[in-house]
Amino acid sequence: MAKVSPLMVAPPVIFIALASLFYVGMFREGKDELESVFVGKPAPNVVTEKGLADFTHTQQSDLATGEVTLVNFWASWCPPCRAEHPKLLELTEEFNIVGVNFKDNAGTATRYLVEDGNPFDSVAFDPQGRTAIDWGVTAPPETFILDGNGTVLYRFAGPLIGSDYEQRFLPELNKALGK
Repeated sequence: MAKVSPLMVAPPVIFIALASLFYVGMFREGKDELESVFVGKPAPNVVTEKGLADFTHTQQSDLATGEVTLVNFWASWCPPCRAEHPKLLELTEEFNIVGVNFKDNAGTATRYLVEDGNPFDSVAFDPQGRTAIDWGVTAPPETFILDGNGTVLYRFAGPLIGSDYEQRFLPELNKALGK
């Protein structure tokens, strides 16, 4: 009888173990969610040295207004941010929206808001991306729902458009509103 080397058995065993792990991961609950460590905690600071010219500069008090507030991280160079812009203009009629422009050029960002409309009640300018890092933002756009006390209720990564917006973001927004 031939002796089987452990080096011949190890690759198939490792492959089966990894395949099983991936299979279980594909069907786990909440696999499409990108959880924020801040959910249920006070919103991090929006610390920026300056705002964008001609726009109200964001203060920390803008995050705890007594009303549901949206904090949107965006950039003028970001195509998904441009895609969600009409939805933000629509939402600004009902909600306080704080915009955090990051890793962008001030002139380009200002021009974008002037030409396409400003959906934000206040705008923070974060050219180095430090505030985005503090909030755990991975890529624009990302939108956070805050309660009236400034507690993070939900994090939505991606543009506020399409079925993803309707099936994931809107239910969380309605929950925040008590609907």
